[in-house]
Amino acid sequence: MGAGWVSGPWDRLRQDGERARGGPGKEHAAGRRPGRIRPGSAPAPVGMLAAMPPSPSTRPQAAAPPLRDRGDACPGALRLHQAADGHLARIRLPAGDLTVRQATALADAADLLGDGHLSLTSRGNAELRGLAEDCGGRLAALLRDAGLLPSERHERIRNILASPLAGLDRHTPSDVRRWARELDALLCASESATALSGRFLFVLDDGRGDVAALGGDVSLLAEPAGDGAGPAGGALLRVGDDPAALRIAGPDAPRAALTAAEAFLTAAAASGSGAWRVRELPDGHRLRAVDVAEALRSAGIEAAYVAEAPASATRTSPPYAPSFAPPYADSAAPGIVEGPDGDRALSVLAPLGRLSVAQWRLLTAIAGADGSGALRLTPWRGIVLPGLPAATAPDRLAELTTAGLITDPASPWHRLGACTGRPGCAKSRTDVRADATAAVAAGTTVPDEAPTGSPPLGVPFSPAGVPVYWSGCERRCGHPHGTWVDVLATAEGYRVALVDPDTAATGTPTGAPPAARTKAPPPPAP
Repeated sequence: MGAGWVSGPWDRLRQDGERARGGPGKEHAAGRRPGRIRPGSAPAPVGMLAAMPPSPSTRPQAAAPPLRDRGDACPGALRLHQAADGHLARIRLPAGDLTVRQATALADAADLLGDGHLSLTSRGNAELRGLAEDCGGRLAALLRDAGLLPSERHERIRNILASPLAGLDRHTPSDVRRWARELDALLCASESATALSGRFLFVLDDGRGDVAALGGDVSLLAEPAGDGAGPAGGALLRVGDDPAALRIAGPDAPRAALTAAEAFLTAAAASGSGAWRVRELPDGHRLRAVDVAEALRSAGIEAAYVAEAPASATRTSPPYAPSFAPPYADSAAPGIVEGPDGDRALSVLAPLGRLSVAQWRLLTAIAGADGSGALRLTPWRGIVLPGLPAATAPDRLAELTTAGLITDPASPWHRLGACTGRPGCAKSRTDVRADATAAVAAGTTVPDEAPTGSPPLGVPFSPAGVPVYWSGCERRCGHPHGTWVDVLATAEGYRVALVDPDTAATGTPTGAPPAARTKAPPPPAP
């Protein structure tokens, strides 16, 4: 479903993109609009969407940061949001970590108070939908008893992402999971931190570069021990999109991250902008690594300035060199993960990020019976179960497959996402989840209303692994970072565009062949 279908791979995007933008082409010569299908009509196969050229985008070009005259309205566990399908609660799970007891409490809450499902967010958190307006007290009691509300005043600011497979595979060991726990404790003990927005994000990357690309306001990139470039097991601290960083000792990393967040609050107050995130600070008040260095010195934390920090660091690459992995590559693809000590972890995804209580309870049961007693939610709307014996892991993965979870990277559901859409969101123009589901069911069948130039049968799903994301309105809630295919519902039909904010000056999408010289403007900041 979308504009300007092509039958070839990436090397056709440029020439067909010209047609979609009104250049020479049969569609425009005949006076035909470039491929728009009304939301709710027969959808296109998902992989075909990823092969389409970009259509003109309705997104504005980057503008000056907004002036905020209010606090953010992000929902929390205590601040419920009124949605079209009832109230919504968002439970922050720092680093995506859950014990079996906590996961059971979430299932009970969904069963007793919600609509019987749990939704996973792009920050590794969990949402409950269909809640009654008066259920807040009972929900808070359930979460409090499970240890999911360590500080009610801080519950919306505990936004901490960490590499989901840290310590579970053969990547260089790091302390990021411990850093996440320590940072969470520091946040919950900080009076000043209560002024942070519910959108402010901490990112803790174990050096592989998986979550470092997800737009953190304060990021810690673990450095491997013993290669002489810095303190053993140290970290690089970054703020916003500043290419510079500060090298700090590992034990100081959590406190340094909190200090950087407090420096942001100082800059935001001085600017009078009401900024919620680092990138929203206006000119003259931008927060840079050099500014944070002064705050660290005042806090007694030693830091060395690094003029241009990499996106990832590994033992096998040159010291602290970027991995050049595509920005849409995730480190927790579905399947079995081999651990360094012979055990296994299971990585699965929820179709469109939504699970039934039965699916959730199965995951919890496996984690308790065969695993380490823990679950990790990922920012790709997945779940990782650590610590399974190698002998039982395949059978447990098969159980999860039978239960309807995504366990194979080749699944058409892998890297397919959608916002809530109708009927849950009143702002959505259509039921995008139903349309995306119909696209998967259609396989490679070309819809009747597809424009001239539709691809032939047999076109694979999601070429090059680019995520496809369906949105019911221009807000595009929960969209991926990096390169992705934007399927946007408009009043006239779905518009399809290739979004590549990391494109080089030549216009070549990261990780794509040089012939693919197209770019759609990035979406506005949420």
